[in-house]
Amino acid sequence: MSPFPRQLRWFTAAIFATAVGVALSLARAEGLPSAGALLVLGALVVLTAQMPVRLSEGVLLSPGFMVCMAAIVVFRHEQSLLGVMLVCAVTALRPVYFSKASWCWLPFNAGLSALAYLAAALVYGILPSATTGSALYSVAMVLPAALAYLFVAWTLLLLSYVIEEGVSSWRTVLGQLLPAGAEVLPFAVLGFLLGRLYLSLGPAVMLLIIVPVLIAREMFASYLRVKESHDETVGMLIHALEAKDRYTSGHSERVAEYARYIGEELNFMPARLERLRFAALMHDIGKLVVPNQLLNKPGRLTPEEFSQVRVHEKVSVQMLSHIDFLRPIAAASHSDATRFDPDDPDHPIEPYIVMIADAYDAMTSTRAYR
Repeated sequence: MSPFPRQLRWFTAAIFATAVGVALSLARAEGLPSAGALLVLGALVVLTAQMPVRLSEGVLLSPGFMVCMAAIVVFRHEQSLLGVMLVCAVTALRPVYFSKASWCWLPFNAGLSALAYLAAALVYGILPSATTGSALYSVAMVLPAALAYLFVAWTLLLLSYVIEEGVSSWRTVLGQLLPAGAEVLPFAVLGFLLGRLYLSLGPAVMLLIIVPVLIAREMFASYLRVKESHDETVGMLIHALEAKDRYTSGHSERVAEYARYIGEELNFMPARLERLRFAALMHDIGKLVVPNQLLNKPGRLTPEEFSQVRVHEKVSVQMLSHIDFLRPIAAASHSDATRFDPDDPDHPIEPYIVMIADAYDAMTSTRAYR
C-alpha cells in the first residue's frame, strides 16, 4: 500500500465526518439495527475484504462487495440504512492500512464505502420490493442500486485524484474505471441474490454459500492471472518486433484497433473480438526473420525483395501455432490471395478482417513499400 498523500487529508476528514454525521442521524431516526445481522454480515465483509481481485486497468474488487450488496437487501427488510453503512464501512479493515504511512487510507475508504453503499441502499429502498418477485425481477431491481454505488464511489475517487494530481488526471482515471464497471455488475447481482437467500433461509445460509463464493473468486482471480500473462507474452513479442522494425511501432496497435471496429460492426461476441485483437496484434510477428535492410529500405522494394518480405506471413502462422494460447488465432494472422466466400460457413472471415485493417494502415502510413 502506497503512503497516504498529504493533499488528501482534509478531503478524507470531510468524507469520514460526513459518513459519521449521517450514521449518527440515522441512529437517532431508526435506532440500532439487529445485532445478529451486523455480526454475521460484518464478519463476512471483514473476511472477504482481505481477498481482492484485480479487474481491468488495475481496479480492485473483493468478494466483500457481494456481501455488502446482500446487506442492502437484508437491512431493507429491517428498514435500517444504518445497518448498511456499518457493515459496508468495515470493508476498509485491511492489514495493509495499519502502518504509520498508510493508516489514513482507513478513514478514507471507510467513509467512501459507507456513503457509496448508502446511496445504493437509498435507491434500492425507493424501488418496488425485489425480495418477493422472481429472480429476473430482482436482477432488474439490482442494476439501479449498483449504478448508484458506482456513481458515488467513482465521483469521490475522481475528486481525490483531482485534488492529488490536478484537474487533468480525472479523464485518465475515468478511462480506467469504466471498463471495470461492466465487470462489477455481475457481482452485484450475485450479492442481491445472496441477500434474498439470507431472508428466506436465515443467517446460516451465508456460511454455507460463502465457501463456493470464495472458490469462484479464486477461479476468477486465476483466470485474470492467466489473461494478464497472455497480454504480457503478446506485449513482449511486439516489443521485440518494434525494436527490429521502427515502422511496426504503433502499427500493430492501429491494425488491432481497426480490426476491432470491423468486428464490432459484424456483431462479434467479446471472446471472438479478443481473439481477433490478438490476431491483429501478432500478424507481423514473422518479420523477426526478415532482414533489416529490407524492412528499413528507403526506396521501393523490387519484386524479389517483396517476395522475401511476404515470407513473414507464413512464419507468423508457424510461430503462433507453437504458442498454446495463440494457436487458435494463428490462421487469422495470414490470408492467401483468394476471395472471401460468404456462402462457405467454414471459411473464417478473421484473416480478411486483419488483411483489410493492415492494408488500410499501410496505405495511410509513411512506409516506403505501402
